[in-house]
Amino acid sequence: MSHEILFFGGFLLFIILMLAIDLGLFSKSNKPVSFRQAAIMSAIWVTFALGFYVVLRIWGYELHDIQDFDRLTEITKRHLHNIRLIPGDFEASLALYNKNLALEYITGYVVEYALSVDNIFVMVLIFTSFGVPAQYYHKVLVWGIIGAIVLRFLFIFLGAALISQFGWILYLFGFFLVYTGINMFLHRSEEEEIDPKNHKVVKFASRYFSVYPTFVGGKFFHRENGKKYITPLFLVLLVIEFTDLIFAVDSIPAIFAVTKDPYIVFFSNIFAILGLRSMFFLLVNIIHKFHYLKTGLSFLLVFIGAKMLLHHWLDDWGFTTSHSLIIIISILAVSVVASLIFPKKEKQHPKNEAGKNAF
Repeated sequence: MSHEILFFGGFLLFIILMLAIDLGLFSKSNKPVSFRQAAIMSAIWVTFALGFYVVLRIWGYELHDIQDFDRLTEITKRHLHNIRLIPGDFEASLALYNKNLALEYITGYVVEYALSVDNIFVMVLIFTSFGVPAQYYHKVLVWGIIGAIVLRFLFIFLGAALISQFGWILYLFGFFLVYTGINMFLHRSEEEEIDPKNHKVVKFASRYFSVYPTFVGGKFFHRENGKKYITPLFLVLLVIEFTDLIFAVDSIPAIFAVTKDPYIVFFSNIFAILGLRSMFFLLVNIIHKFHYLKTGLSFLLVFIGAKMLLHHWLDDWGFTTSHSLIIIISILAVSVVASLIFPKKEKQHPKNEAGKNAF
């Protein structure tokens, strides 16, 4: 347990340091994040994510302090790793474990990163509907990510505890993901709309707090005549957090289909979330071009759900994490390529005026 705490603690310290640097570099300037800045930050986060894959590939056994074959067998059974250990050959078995652990991590990362793209569609809609000035997108997203990390931590380790006690929950997750995927496919062509005044989060916050009618620069709170208000920008942050909570209900069970190790679920989830902000600024102006991506994500969810429902049979047939990764990447690649080959006819939409009174 001490090794797990040290490994996990070191990871959290790294994340805190990177977020502090991120906030210090960009948030104070209150300028829109350029495509170049977004590309650099995206490359940095992807590099860190791939670097962590290498760390697990070489030193993954350190996470659970595996020093002998008995401990390796215990961890493999506890987290249902789909590997066959080699009796009498600890070194070879440990190498198989590290390889599988790293593959589970990177597969979970790809799944979460892909599902995050659907989150970007909604974020664009939220910012547009609330008329948020572009220079404040970054501040909202960074604080939104910090909140998301806390929520994901609670969700993931609660989910892991439930799975360890009640194995049948995996089948419940599987049915839920298949249902969600089918529902997403059936409604893939519907355009989502957000009514700022009637959004449930706005109504809830307005009931308990005084809301200032206009944006006040990049402030979340404003004091006037001795009275403290929350600003529309803070309401947008609450809506973003609520939206991520809804997405977490899909994405976290999806990664549990890849690995049952809660630490690996957390690592892959958090690296994908951290890359979401920079990916948002990369895709914000071209996200509409990937119109088949939602179709691809629906197939992805159905595949992952089916994998959870059939995992015992798939294990017997020799279906491995590598096979899952290949199928997941293939689904995403086909949806992206199809979007580029068969572009959707553009529709003219009236744009909200940034910075207008949202309430």
